[in-house]
Amino acid sequence: MTQDERWEQQYEQIMAFMNEHHRRPSKHHIEEHLMLNWFKYNKKMMAKGLLPDDRMEKFEKLLEEADGLRRKNQYA
Repeated sequence: MTQDERWEQQYEQIMAFMNEHHRRPSKHHIEEHLMLNWFKYNKKMMAKGLLPDDRMEKFEKLLEEADGLRRKNQYA
C-alpha cells in the first residue's frame, strides 16, 4: 500500500466516522486517537503550506465537515 493510498484510507475513515457519529474524533476515547492524531498532523501541515495540492482540497472539505460538528457543552 502506498503512502497516498494510506492517506486516502485514513481520510475516508474519518469522514465516515464523523458522518456516523456526528462528532469529531475525541481525545477521550483511546480507539479514536489515531484518527485524531492524523487530523491534527494534517491540519498542522496545511498551516505550514506543506500539504500537497490534491490533499489540500480534500482536507479542506474535511475541515468544513468538522467545523459543522463543533463540540457542544453537554452541561449547558
